[in-house]
Amino acid sequence: MTALVTVAHGTRNLAGNDVARLVADAAGRRLGWTARASFVELSEPLFADVMVEAEQPTVVVPLLLSTGFHMRSDLPEALEKASVPVTLGAPLGPDPLLAQAQVARLLEAGAVAGQRVVLVAAGSSDEDATCDQMAAVSLLSRAWNGPVELATLSGHGTRPAEVVRPGDAVSPYLLSPGFFHDRVRRESPEGVVVADVIGAHELVVDLVVQRAQELATR
Repeated sequence: MTALVTVAHGTRNLAGNDVARLVADAAGRRLGWTARASFVELSEPLFADVMVEAEQPTVVVPLLLSTGFHMRSDLPEALEKASVPVTLGAPLGPDPLLAQAQVARLLEAGAVAGQRVVLVAAGSSDEDATCDQMAAVSLLSRAWNGPVELATLSGHGTRPAEVVRPGDAVSPYLLSPGFFHDRVRRESPEGVVVADVIGAHELVVDLVVQRAQELATR
């Protein structure tokens, strides 16, 4: 039997951590595998501890939306603590399924076809992460069939206040509610449609299942 472990960043927002658990549970049921959510920090169980406790071959699907320090350093270091075979996947994003989920959230929030969209990412000082965010913009523009611009809350890039205009729609490039989503809402001007985070959307579960199956065949 293969086990699935998802690993999210972790947040002090309990609802944010629940998103990771809902995705892991739903993917596990679809796969018929044991599944467990874990976190890099700020919530339990920590990914490093889950690796120590692993008792069967495991595939790890990161619930991280871009490349960065966690993918390059934290996760590989934790894998070294496992005594069973473990296969680590790539970041969850960018991916067309995430873009489709963002479109669904925009429509739920009241955005309309052709409306200008600003994708707001947490941001990073990592150049590869910036490339991933630009790819996410391209994928969302294609799925939305309309103009999409990028803004970031930290690191490289332009801040929402400099990009978002009245009449725009904002698509948070965030999986879970928490500190960054609160900032997106605070920093969006009046008259702007702000979509919900991507969350435990069915398309996210589809993507995790797809990634897990691919990893299991390696």
